[in-house]
Amino acid sequence: MKKILLLTLFMLLTLTGCGEYKLEDAVKEFSKDVENSKSYKINGTMEISSGEEIFTYNIDTYFLKDDYYKVVLINQTNNHEQVILKNKDGLYVVTPSLNKSFKFDSVWPENSSQAYLLQNLVEDVKNDANATLEKTDNGYIIKSTVNYPNNEELQYQKIHFDDKMNINKVEVYNSDDIVKIKVTFKSVDLKAKLDEDDFLLDDLIDTELNNEENNTSDECDEGTCDEKTSATLDSIIYPLYIPSNTHLSSSENIQTETGERVILTFSGDKNFVIVEEVASASNEFEVIPVFGDPLMLNESVGALSSNSISWHANNISYYLVSSDLSTNELINVAESLGNTKTVISTK
Repeated sequence: MKKILLLTLFMLLTLTGCGEYKLEDAVKEFSKDVENSKSYKINGTMEISSGEEIFTYNIDTYFLKDDYYKVVLINQTNNHEQVILKNKDGLYVVTPSLNKSFKFDSVWPENSSQAYLLQNLVEDVKNDANATLEKTDNGYIIKSTVNYPNNEELQYQKIHFDDKMNINKVEVYNSDDIVKIKVTFKSVDLKAKLDEDDFLLDDLIDTELNNEENNTSDECDEGTCDEKTSATLDSIIYPLYIPSNTHLSSSENIQTETGERVILTFSGDKNFVIVEEVASASNEFEVIPVFGDPLMLNESVGALSSNSISWHANNISYYLVSSDLSTNELINVAESLGNTKTVISTK
């Protein structure tokens, strides 16, 4: 009889949550797995919400102890690929199809939250004394504040786990409790056995374009090469967001060696300039130095400095600069350039 009672008591304790995590235990379990990982690989998707539009990326994240990172982002709409790479030589945002890269003087990713990097999620939770844990039917949710210095709109996140504290989703919210970023983890390998050779910049360089350059040079030496055709913009993209008491004061078209360039000047209380031109692939790998940070825009990863943003999207290279706009205003202008309502044909 005693054995039956003990067995019954054990089953009741198990069913009523004897094994449930408390916040401290959940954080310890999550952080232990991440901090003990010498290298990891993550596959998933990332959704960025902007107004009524959602921009979706396939995302592969690679990490190796001693500050090696590689984040491969592919836009599901246009298949545009970019790679954030950090190795012993520095931090880069590479666009393989253009054979170009921004090289940053930055401490990324330590200086901000990143929903697709496990270390940053651990730090967010540990740094929030008011973090909470919620038990769900399928597992647990840890809620914590976030630190996005270049996007004040983002306020807090919910990190979703299964009942064994395996991460499966991160949602980042604004102050109106709307999800602005959602990262869904399809697979997480905390024992990926990566090494430094998996984080080489040379592996991202388009050698085919370099070979084409060599072939073109040979043809020109033989007198058989044709003149390059200049690229023209099919349309001018105007920003949907313009600060109050500011207006478009001039639009100038310039012909360069590589094609057409449009310079839009906005004047008033908040002066700024936008430069647009057809994004052309470099025959030789080009590295553009930037004193700033990588910036995740709706359709592209750009380069943010103290007073400018550079990025490539939909076959157009953009450069936005202003000494009057705040960082958030710069970002608002940049993201509003992707809206189809602001396109005016040049034909």
